[in-house]
Amino acid sequence: MIGIYGGTFDPIHYGHLRTALEVKQIFSLDEMRLIPCSQPAHGKIPLSTAETRLKMITLAISNHPELVVDRRELDREGFSYMVDTLKSLREENKDQPLLLFIGTDAFKGLTSWHLWQQLFDYAHLVVMTRPGYKESSLGEFLSSKWTKKKESLRQNIAGYLFFQSVTQLDISATTIRQMIQQGKKPDFLLPENVVDYIKANKLYMSQ
Repeated sequence: MIGIYGGTFDPIHYGHLRTALEVKQIFSLDEMRLIPCSQPAHGKIPLSTAETRLKMITLAISNHPELVVDRRELDREGFSYMVDTLKSLREENKDQPLLLFIGTDAFKGLTSWHLWQQLFDYAHLVVMTRPGYKESSLGEFLSSKWTKKKESLRQNIAGYLFFQSVTQLDISATTIRQMIQQGKKPDFLLPENVVDYIKANKLYMSQ
């Protein structure tokens, strides 16, 4: 099974890395791919360039071979639609279950995503939740996809919705950028080599 974890990663931090590693272990994934978004269809445009964010991810996971960076969205023109990313991954991995991991905030806005229902044609959708999270009314389509059986994700290559509680660190990239702009140290919120890269390249010092 292959895990997919997308985001702007501007910058990548321990909140991203901890959840990526945790779900890799929970689901016994063969591979966990971190996919930086080039041009978000929703949300703010990243402050750092695509290549800069890619470099920070590469540094952050340099000692973790179980995590892999995938640059396909950076090499594709136009908006970074997840449905296109999953379609290309499915073409490369015809018989492998694909698991797309998203947080609860992203899940709340799922129905605004481009061709969102087609995501399930290519992958399973795993929502990473806080302990004690209760699923609200899902609607007819999502209810039809929902399973409580983790083994269903391994037995089928796509098509299911699953909720998984994970350890969530209360760290945000926005807060980190604000700290740097204010001259405060972001140490212990993201890997030291990423902090050094940010300092060396004077990233986020003005917004």
